[in-house]
Amino acid sequence: MLHHRIDGPADAPVLMLGPSLGTSLAVWDRQVPALAQHFRVVRWDIPGHGGSPAGLLSAGAAVSDLGRLVLDLADSLGAGRIRYAGISLGGAVGSWLAAQHPERVDSLALVCSSAYFGGPDMWLERAGTVRSKGAGPIADSAPERWFTPGFANGGHAVVAELAGDQRSVDPEAYAVCCELLAALDLRDELARITAPTLVVAGREDRATPPAHARALADGIAHAQLVELPRAAHLAPVEQPRAVLDALLSHLGSASGLERAGMLVRRQVLGDEHVDRAIDRTTPFTARFQDFITRYAWGEVWSGGTLDRRTRSCVTLTALVAGGHLSELAMHVRAAVRNGLTPEEIGDVLLQSAVYCGVPAANSAFAVADEVLQQMNRETRDES
Repeated sequence: MLHHRIDGPADAPVLMLGPSLGTSLAVWDRQVPALAQHFRVVRWDIPGHGGSPAGLLSAGAAVSDLGRLVLDLADSLGAGRIRYAGISLGGAVGSWLAAQHPERVDSLALVCSSAYFGGPDMWLERAGTVRSKGAGPIADSAPERWFTPGFANGGHAVVAELAGDQRSVDPEAYAVCCELLAALDLRDELARITAPTLVVAGREDRATPPAHARALADGIAHAQLVELPRAAHLAPVEQPRAVLDALLSHLGSASGLERAGMLVRRQVLGDEHVDRAIDRTTPFTARFQDFITRYAWGEVWSGGTLDRRTRSCVTLTALVAGGHLSELAMHVRAAVRNGLTPEEIGDVLLQSAVYCGVPAANSAFAVADEVLQQMNRETRDES
């Protein structure tokens, strides 16, 4: 049996998550806390990776052999029908499952995957390298294959952790998977997939470039394609929230509040700020991020009684009163985006001095002045 981990309620719909070659089920760590609120999430390890025995696949194995192992796992859990999402090789397994066993797959998500991973030469060469030299050389070059340069060299602990997963794989099992990919060609199978399908691509993915994702989306009837900026091959790691949002929406679990909240949050705070917040999300903070998106942005900021200019005035005053200066800096920018002029922001802070105290307003003026000057510099640089 494949090594696996289960999160979420026992009576929830089953969502199986497949990893990419060279990684373990930990590649999905940043999505699981939120997904497990809606699904019984079952993550599995490729043979010879993580905790799965290497002997589950032997030389000459095909994607069908790996797919049958996943079906055996689903059967052992009593899951007759599943939702499925997979990265790269894990996605190819999902394509095979959906094409060959449509009665088992309710929905499908293919993340940085392909129906044909290029010619066999590169994969056979990699198989030979791992058999002769072990997984070390492949692990050394993994970050540059998996991530954009900025992320790979950005000091993120997860980069080293995943490279460690690559280093610990069983060389023979990894080589067998390389040979599996060398022979894999599912292009003629795509038309058989009837499950609602989401295809996610990283725009900077060199392993499975966006053209591979477009071929999947073109080959699968009514498939939806999402291309993520600033993401390479392991998009769920590099852009965790963007992948999570796409999955939740596709799988039918994203509430209207979540979708509306994310839209308003980006409109008010800007994509750059929201993307940074998403990048910093950890399994520990994921539920808080979901709460903020749904409650603060999906309900309060989305309300129709007050316009956004007024909401910015109220927010600035409340932040001055609470002494939340880092949040104040963020919302000064938001206030400008919502249409307030520097003079109007100054009036809000002046009135705050009367009702919140002069020392609090003094600190607030200093923060706001710095932010507004920075925004002026940014505007001049852009022009």
